[in-house]
Formats: sequence, C-alpha cells, structure tokens
Amino acid sequence: MNRTSFSCIVTIALLLMMSPQRLLSQSAGESVYKTKCQVCHGPDGSGDTVMGKKLGAKDLKSAEVQKQTDAEITNVIKNGKEKMKGFAGKLSDDEIKTLVAYVRDLGKKK
Repeated sequence: MNRTSFSCIVTIALLLMMSPQRLLSQSAGESVYKTKCQVCHGPDGSGDTVMGKKLGAKDLKSAEVQKQTDAEITNVIKNGKEKMKGFAGKLSDDEIKTLVAYVRDLGKKK
C-alpha cells in the first residue's frame, strides 16, 4: 500500500468515526429544541406559532439569525433577548452547544 492510499483510508476512517458524534449532537439539539424552543419558534424554526407571534419570536432560519456568530446565539439562549427569557441555569453548556448546532441546521432547511 502506498502512502496516498494509506492517507485516504485514514481520512475515511476519521470521517466515519465523526459521523455518529455529529448525529448524536444533532439528535440532542433537536430534543432540547423540541422541549424548550418549539412552542415559540415552531417545529421548523419560523416562529409561526400562536406564542411565537405573541412574543415576536425570530425566524431561526432567517439571515438575521444565521449571520450571528455561535457566541452571539449562545448569549441569546443563555441570557434571553427582548421578550425571550434566558435559559442560563436551566440548560447546561453542552445542551446549549447542541442547540446552537441545531439552529444552524434549521438555517440550512430554508
């Protein structure tokens, strides 16, 4: 086996090992989203719910939200913004991290 073939095999193996982690993270983020966010932001993140309209929930798929950095989205989740209450002390840092990843995934589903 030459060096290039070995390098390709190692790369493929690493990608295969990372996929379950990504799926687990997405699944965890989706679970947190469904229990904490969906009532206002809706199943698709649009904010098109009775509560979302009442509170002015942001469309999580919008350019306005998606252009924010992960740190900015994390800050909003932790500390709240406008009528949204924060989740500091209610969600762990890991849960918030998976939730940010899920918000990013919602942005890809326009």
